[in-house]
Amino acid sequence: MISPTTIQQIQSRIDIIEIISSFVKLKKRGTNYLGLCPFHNEKTPSFTVSPSKEIYKCFGCGRSGNTISFLMEHEKYSYVEALRWLAAKYNVPIEEAEVSPEIKQLHQVAESLHVINSFAQKYFTNALFQTSEGQDIGLSYLKQRGFREDTISKFQLGFNPESGDSFAKAALAAQFNLEYLQKSGLVAIRNERPVDNYRGRIIFPIHNQSGKIVGFGARLIRNNDKAPKYINTPENEIYIKSKLLYGSYFARMAIDKADECLLVEGYTDVIALHQAGIENVVASGGTSLTPDQLRLIKKYTNNLTIIYDGDSAGVKAALRGLELALEEGLNVSLVLIPENEDPDSYVSKKGASAFIDLVAKNKKDFILFQLDISLKDVGNDSFKKSAIVNQIAETISKINKAEDFTKQQDYIHKSAELLKIDEAGLHTLVNKFIREKYEKEERRVPAEKFLQDTGITGPEISDEALELFNQDEQSERAMIRSLLEFGMKEWLPGETVADYILNNSVEDDMIDNKKLLEVIDTYKAWYDAGLEPTEKNFLYYDNQAMSALVVSLMEFPYEVSPGWKEHFEMPVPSREDTYREEVFSTVNYLKLRKIKRLISMNQKDLEQSHNNEKLLQLLHTHKHLKNLEVEMTKQLGTVILK
Repeated sequence: MISPTTIQQIQSRIDIIEIISSFVKLKKRGTNYLGLCPFHNEKTPSFTVSPSKEIYKCFGCGRSGNTISFLMEHEKYSYVEALRWLAAKYNVPIEEAEVSPEIKQLHQVAESLHVINSFAQKYFTNALFQTSEGQDIGLSYLKQRGFREDTISKFQLGFNPESGDSFAKAALAAQFNLEYLQKSGLVAIRNERPVDNYRGRIIFPIHNQSGKIVGFGARLIRNNDKAPKYINTPENEIYIKSKLLYGSYFARMAIDKADECLLVEGYTDVIALHQAGIENVVASGGTSLTPDQLRLIKKYTNNLTIIYDGDSAGVKAALRGLELALEEGLNVSLVLIPENEDPDSYVSKKGASAFIDLVAKNKKDFILFQLDISLKDVGNDSFKKSAIVNQIAETISKINKAEDFTKQQDYIHKSAELLKIDEAGLHTLVNKFIREKYEKEERRVPAEKFLQDTGITGPEISDEALELFNQDEQSERAMIRSLLEFGMKEWLPGETVADYILNNSVEDDMIDNKKLLEVIDTYKAWYDAGLEPTEKNFLYYDNQAMSALVVSLMEFPYEVSPGWKEHFEMPVPSREDTYREEVFSTVNYLKLRKIKRLISMNQKDLEQSHNNEKLLQLLHTHKHLKNLEVEMTKQLGTVILK
């Protein structure tokens, strides 16, 4: 783990304009900077960066955040990867926090494997381009396959010579540990001496999401019936096949922009499509998709199109594990390449346009395709048909997110037509599988968490009530924004705004949004500990959800024109000038809301039957609350609506 001291050093050096302008062309506009949003296609700039607040906001697509979240969103880095990227940029030495010896050893092994892989890639690439054997065998093979040198360099392809131990000798001469070389899969021990594991093969480096090489795929060139066509890195501390997709590092931005991920089987399929200009493509290596791989795809898009060979093996490979994709909320389509072709050969022979047309015209919905394939084997066997009905109902039941309700109903309708069964009966069967899943969940988690996870929130809220709730939420957000921005300013002599808000005004039951309440509680903990919390403490807080929430509070929809003062020949007060009025207004609005709630509760109590003493007490309470309401309303300058 990166130590808090290192994180603070990184944060203190961050220049949001410098970082974002590395990816987006920005122009100064007043106190802020403006550019075309990198997260959606637009012709008129709406992506705004505030250097003073250290946040960005796109008023087109709504995305917002700080420097770290920009790197996480744009480059698809994890939080730690973004910090390491910034540390490297600003030459901040990374100090690891104190960890157990076991964790420390794990980190050291992982770092050693990364260094070895980097060395190996450079060695193999040099052998491909700079040696006569590499040029005559490796490079000529790749060029025969139609790959240009710029494409070969982009994917950092290489060649391991036939000699048997040339890489092993070079790595050991560079003082690399033999144990780690074996763990990386690059070197093996045969006849008690180290030899190259990938000799005589084309080398395909495999990158993780931050571009680091975590492993290799090695393809045999010579004809050898006994040797496997491909050898892959064995699983180790940094290479976990189930969490990787080949080409994802190069495809991540294209997938995000196209809002679609094309999934193929092999390395050369990915490379050939990238060379043809189709870059939103990754490879699974022909294995069934895993939950981690599906979540990796979902980081970029909800739309997955699987493109496999049209033979029976390709069909089976395409169908394996796809129910997991439905549970992840992905929209899955299939395209089968005809005429014994694969994506590599098809795009090489017919070109990018023909391939794009093929994908567009031949997309088949996963569920309906699966049903169509299954029905071909049924014939008149009622038992087989019954099994298919149950299978398709269970598959449809996995589409169970609230936003996918219409999609689920459409599948039930189309499947019932293909199966020639009663639609209502299939609907009942789907609900049975959903109910069984929920019952399992209820047994496993507390009821409150279950309701939260499944999105069940009780009775439907009217539009009017929702509007009032949103208005109340805005007042809560405004008050916390005042606390973050002005908390350390003076309220009265010897008292800060934070003292006024935290100690004398705001109570927990005045804040409905519990996430906002967490911000207040965190602020109070820091403040009570003698710190001086500001919005920047939260912007780079390691609780990413809270950081994102604070970013949304600090948005900047308006900016006073610099010519206003000169044009009207009058001073223009800023929020800094009027912070006392803002704090007073936001806090007292929440107090007023609480009084209104107490009045409503008291009113409901009055409507019940009571003895005279209780009734008189309730009437006095009602009068007192109404007087408080009138007094506070006068202070706020508002009108009580009946």
